Formats: sequence, structure tokens, C-alpha cells
Amino acid sequence: MTVTCFNCNTTTTLDVPFLVAIFACPHCTYVYKNTRDVGLKFNNRFKSYYYDQTFVVGKTATFNNQEYTITGILIKACDGFEWKEYILINKKEEFLYLSESSGHWIILHEIEFQKKVGNHPLTLEYEDKLFDRYNYCYPTLISAQGFFDFDIYSNFELIEYICPPLLVSFEKKGPNQTAFLGKHISRKEIKRAFHTNNTLAAKSGVGMVQPFLFNIGNLALICCCFALLILFTHWYTNINRMEQNVLNTEMAFEHYANKDYITPSFVLKGSSAPLSIRVHTNVDNSWANVQVALINEKTNEETYASKDIEYYHGYADGESWTEGSVTEKLNICGVGPGKYHLSITPTKAVEDVQNQTLQIQATWSKPSYRNVYMTFLFMIVFVVAMFYLDKNFENKRWEE
Repeated sequence: MTVTCFNCNTTTTLDVPFLVAIFACPHCTYVYKNTRDVGLKFNNRFKSYYYDQTFVVGKTATFNNQEYTITGILIKACDGFEWKEYILINKKEEFLYLSESSGHWIILHEIEFQKKVGNHPLTLEYEDKLFDRYNYCYPTLISAQGFFDFDIYSNFELIEYICPPLLVSFEKKGPNQTAFLGKHISRKEIKRAFHTNNTLAAKSGVGMVQPFLFNIGNLALICCCFALLILFTHWYTNINRMEQNVLNTEMAFEHYANKDYITPSFVLKGSSAPLSIRVHTNVDNSWANVQVALINEKTNEETYASKDIEYYHGYADGESWTEGSVTEKLNICGVGPGKYHLSITPTKAVEDVQNQTLQIQATWSKPSYRNVYMTFLFMIVFVVAMFYLDKNFENKRWEE
């Protein structure tokens, strides 16, 4: 169909498969109405309105593997909120509708809904889902562009029910109502459908059916399943695991003043666990030090740990005091299965002639449940945090 606007002298051409009742010039504010004898005749004009020209009349988009064309655009307002409606049609003459408000997009199509909602029930069911009444009002038409097969000035009541990310919307006029099923659609999907990289309207606030980042029920269920899987895996991997003593010896400082003590090789089997080392030496107002190197005989990887053993005591200001201990502990964390040996270097203060020996024990511990519990705690904290963020998200939605 080709229409020339006598106000701006712009010709608009678009192949529309329906009888045009209203034409609103996309380039000015003039509106034409189809009359029986004359055809399209000037009927009204809108106040000037700025249009975002990202999607215009005639623009095509692909939804559900079908190509649709924008035939009309409506700007409506209700209770201080303003939104834009795009009417699209495909070659099968099937209509599709896009609604955009504050950067949030909803895609809709007409459905059959037998129950009347003129009394605005608080909830309704559709396809086994419970929808909550979100709003009802009489929208005001602000502006329009394109071709329409209905009277765009017709007054109707809009009634909306939500179950994010879904929407059931009703347009009610007298005893007649038309129902639409809508769903939140992301800006990325909109860009992909229209094959564009243009910047879309920025999002603000919470959209009417904008979903939260997570479904809290599903998130909690997934975390519970992972927790059980982690617990079972940890138990099964270490079902026959026992604490393994790999070293228990006493060494003289003078024998290893210029060389290291090398232990026999030992094999560790099972999941990773810390290697706990206990050292004892009779220091008295002095110090000693032990350096331990754990050497993987297959990879030659070396892991070092060092510990000072200090013990001091005395009497000052009428009170006895002590500092340090003759026994210390150190850990080499996350020691995995494999074949190892230890290289130990003991040292002491040169002036300490009384302390002659150092006792050292090394034990590959039972697997720690610490990481398991920490993972559980993290998941619990994360789910609880998401729960409260979701509540805050919903509060903002309904505040709108």
C-alpha cells in the first residue's frame, strides 16, 4: 500500500495483508482514517513526539524462524508510565507484538482465554501457572506511526497479570476482551532478531516481568544436589583412608651441621591431605630451626616449610615470665598421592651447647572436611544472599 501525506508530502509504501482502517504518517503527526467513499482521509493529528528511530515502520525481524515486519507503532501512557508498542505481522498474516518500557522488552501474541476478568480478580491461572494482578487502567494514546486494521483511538481497559517472566494482558472494551500472553525478552535477543548493533533504550528500574538473575528454588535445589555429590565423593574417595605416619625420628644437630637428613621414600595413596610435622627440641633461652623439603620423586617438585623453635624464660619486676615453646607444629597443605621423600635441615644457636638433638614426626593426615564444610557454608550464604536480593528485586518491581 502506498500513501502520500498531504502535510509533509512524504510517501510511505508498505505491503500490508489487511484492510487499513487508520494510517498515521511516520514522518509527521497527521492521522488518516479510511472512509467508505473517500478512502484515507485526514482525521486528526498528534502533538509532536520524539521517536527513537532504531526500529521504524517497515523494519523486519526474525522470531521463531519466521520473518515479521513492523506495520505500526503506538505510544501509550497510563498512570504516569509510558510505553511503546510495535505491531508486527508475517506472511501467514499472524500478528506479533513487542512492548518496550524503560528499556525492558516483552514479546506478546494473542491467546484464547474464556474467563472474564472485568472484576479484576487478584489472581488467575493460565497453563498451570498462577498469575498475580499487577495493574489495571485506561491507557491514553500519545502518538502513532504506520498502518492499523483497527481504530487506534478506541478506548479500552488494560488489565495485566504477571508471573515473571510471563505476562497475561487483557484489553477489555464493554463485554468483549482480548487476551495476550507475553514473555520477557532480553535486549540481546531483540538485537539478534532485528539484525542490528544499534544501541537500544537504556534500562532503568525493574521491568514488569523482568526475571531475577536466579530462580531461587532451582538454585537451592542445585546447591543441595552439589552438596550431596561433594559429600559422597569425599567419602567414597577416602573410604579406606587412614592416618599415615611417614617419619618418626630423632637426629643430632652435630651430625647434620653440613648436610641434610634424607628420609626413605614413602608412598601416599588417596585424595590430597595436609602433611603435619611436629618438632621438639630442648631449647632453653635459645633457639633452633628446622627446614623441611617435601620432594615428589616423579615430578621432582619441591615444597618447602620452615619453623623456628624458641623458648625463653626469666624473672623481672617480681614476676616470672616465659615466651615460646620447645615444641612446634607446621603443615604442608594439599599433599596429593604419589611417591615422596623428605629432606630435613636442622640448625641451632652456636652458643647453645646443652641442646643436642631434635625430634621430628611427620604424619599424612586423614582428609580434612574443612574444605567440604567451607563449600557448604559458601553455598548456604550465597543462596540466602540471593534470596534476600530476590525479595528486594520483587519489592522494587511492585513499587513501580
